[in-house]
Amino acid sequence: MSAQKPAKAKPAPRPHFGDWDAVRVTGLLVLADGTAIEGFGFGAEGEAVGEVCFNTAMTGYQEILTDPSYAGQIVTFTFPHIGNVGTNDEDIETTNLAASAGVVGAIVKAPVTEPANYRSGRHFDKWLKARNVIGLSGIDTRALTALIREKGMPNGVIAHHPKGKFDVAKLAAMAAAWPGLVGMDLAKDVSLTQRMGWDEKLWDWQAGYTRAEGGEYKVVAVDYGLKRNILRCLTSAGCAVTVVPATTSAEDILAMNPDGVFLSNGPGDPAATGEYAVPEIRKLIDSGKPVFGICLGHQMLAIALGAITHKMHQGHHGANHPVKDFTTGKVEITSMNHGFAVERASLPKGVVETHVSLFDGSNAGIALEGRPVFSVQYHPEASPGPQDSHYLFRRFVEQMQAAKV
Repeated sequence: MSAQKPAKAKPAPRPHFGDWDAVRVTGLLVLADGTAIEGFGFGAEGEAVGEVCFNTAMTGYQEILTDPSYAGQIVTFTFPHIGNVGTNDEDIETTNLAASAGVVGAIVKAPVTEPANYRSGRHFDKWLKARNVIGLSGIDTRALTALIREKGMPNGVIAHHPKGKFDVAKLAAMAAAWPGLVGMDLAKDVSLTQRMGWDEKLWDWQAGYTRAEGGEYKVVAVDYGLKRNILRCLTSAGCAVTVVPATTSAEDILAMNPDGVFLSNGPGDPAATGEYAVPEIRKLIDSGKPVFGICLGHQMLAIALGAITHKMHQGHHGANHPVKDFTTGKVEITSMNHGFAVERASLPKGVVETHVSLFDGSNAGIALEGRPVFSVQYHPEASPGPQDSHYLFRRFVEQMQAAKV
């Protein structure tokens, strides 16, 4: 019997996207040390420089890419399938739609498919183009994540050119010349430039986003890079919220006679933004008003109380970070997005550590003894992420209620 011919192997399908066929490399990620990682570009065309980080969340890519805290960063998604449910106009998190600064680029593993979700209004590719954000697919994101974990978050350039023509040496020099986020104040680039009222409540499966009718507690939210779902959490907790720009003085805030002041998340180095924000935060603390801060607001509140911050090796970016609340003894799963942290050893007398990360033991929350002032490092609004930490908004309301009494 004659030997059978081996079956002819079928050629692997070429990665494709939309109406073009990615026969050639059309995208690059070039790091400051000269490392060049090839892929297939989508979204906006051109080049952009930033800090490369990774995010471990499995859902909520649109919320991540519109979080102002990611300004100046290139986000690598560890979950392979990003963009498959499309995008919509409701899940945008930034309050300042006119801001020119924001996330620099998005790196994904699998090619983006056509959207498959009833809420989708626009293809991920077109959405990125409209926001001038460069996308890069076909990347071994696990290997890139391992590199970041080993060497820290590098400066890099993400580039997309349909003809695949790149000057790698030029891009590497561009990445090496970028100063990085240390010493960089980005809050002023993403913050609102004028006051804004907010009355939208948390999303409801049947009704969508509904409107609140008034609110028992007047809250002024300082926008260092505020996310919309934070405002929705405050409104749903019974607050009437007014948002003010990052550079608003304490005198102007207190003239509004709020029941409490909220210090928001935001991008960049807290010490740099703190040059103008920290003196105002000290005045707000001295006023006796309840103060609640998260993320960048937490870091600058800590600085105002006498602590210091430092740049982290790889940062915390994801929706699965366990945190212990020492005030209750409970562990909550949280959403995090920060590349700076408060030095635990620098916390002065009278400032209590209330929360700690169970991943690396870093500080995740503080409170001022005998005063209605507290903050957390993570994102209790959970957008995206679990809702374990929504109790913090109720805690803030309880402090305002007690202050009124």
